[in-house]
Amino acid sequence: MSIARMRGSNVRRYTSVIAGLFAVVGSLSQTGCAVFMAAKQPRKMDLSVLKQGTPRSTLLAELGQPVASETRGGKKVDVFSFRQGYSKPTKAARAVFHGAADVFTLGLWEIVGTPTEAVFDGTKMSLEVTYDQDDRVANIVDLQKRQLQEAPTKSTAP
Repeated sequence: MSIARMRGSNVRRYTSVIAGLFAVVGSLSQTGCAVFMAAKQPRKMDLSVLKQGTPRSTLLAELGQPVASETRGGKKVDVFSFRQGYSKPTKAARAVFHGAADVFTLGLWEIVGTPTEAVFDGTKMSLEVTYDQDDRVANIVDLQKRQLQEAPTKSTAP
């Protein structure tokens, strides 16, 4: 075999090795979306504050600012809308799982993992809270459940 031929086969071999490395590095660099999404899911709110007698300031500290506030019949009413998310250990476990799945599948897991994280992004909650004269919780209405209960039903009458 001539020296020129040997060099040509070595160049092809190195070219294919380099192309393979680029493919692996490229696929690994594209991973992480599901990992990131799992880590950035909404936090789990402490819903134990949702009881009669809780000061409004405690509710605001846990749930954040209400989406609406008004006064009805001399009583303050707040509407909160948020996503009940996941605890830190749960989010961390999900992120680690997605990361491991990404490595073992060379990034193909993202096809499944990213849509999964988009769907499982917490439970939407909407609450109407009425306070007493001392700015303490007097009544809580779960607006999601009320909407379901108040939805008109189909009549089966002819």
